Amino acid sequence: MVNPTRGVLYPARLPEFHRLPAPAAVTELVAWFWIPEWDIEPGRSSRQEIVAYPALNLVVDADAVMLSGATTRVSHRDLRGRGWAVGALLRPAAVAALVDDPTALVDGERVLGGPTTDVAELHSAVVAAMGSGDGHREQAVAIFARWLGERVGPVGDPARQANALMDVLMGDDAALTPEEAATRLAVSVRTLQRMTHRHVGLSPAAMIRRRRLQEAAVCVREQPDTDLASIAADLGYADHAHLTRDFQAVLGLAPRAYRSESSR
Repeated sequence: MVNPTRGVLYPARLPEFHRLPAPAAVTELVAWFWIPEWDIEPGRSSRQEIVAYPALNLVVDADAVMLSGATTRVSHRDLRGRGWAVGALLRPAAVAALVDDPTALVDGERVLGGPTTDVAELHSAVVAAMGSGDGHREQAVAIFARWLGERVGPVGDPARQANALMDVLMGDDAALTPEEAATRLAVSVRTLQRMTHRHVGLSPAAMIRRRRLQEAAVCVREQPDTDLASIAADLGYADHAHLTRDFQAVLGLAPRAYRSESSR
């Protein structure tokens, strides 16, 4: 089971946050839905810092529908006032119906649709659901899932193979190297590289590094009595220095400093 806070650098600072399972009809399209809701005092803000999954997210908020690409660095959003978002962490099988070239969206996002498109209908329906009272999150997810299923259509074997690569690279007992991932999928490393660029926008090695850094952040934060050298060894880093370099390159601070900050 994936740690529900994996990728969130400072879970204690989150506003109200819910992670909902994908309805059965779209489990091949969505890993899960996520919904933050916030009500920040006037004049204040709450910064949320994320080491995001190497995947695309389709997000509906009060203003728009956005497709967010995979990221290579820490991302953040400063929350102010009152608001919400409904996001779908997309599985590779859903990507082709939404974007031709995921590499063009790496570290970026794109507003989808216009006033007379099916995207506008999705936006209106989710906004209405989120303002509907009890059960609003479940209603919003049901609407979102139905729309996405209609947009993508039937899932074929190539799309299922793309989903399998995400499971091998990011799931429980994930591969430690691109070569291991390719062997598990019975494809060449070159084919694996083409698949990840086509469905995610990143290389297999970049996806593995991101997953390992997410896991390292969870361990550093949640195991304060475990020494960093042991964490590095358990996660396949060459040594403590390798772990520190990865932390500083992506998070901008050393593991020890992150451990101290996350405990506040």
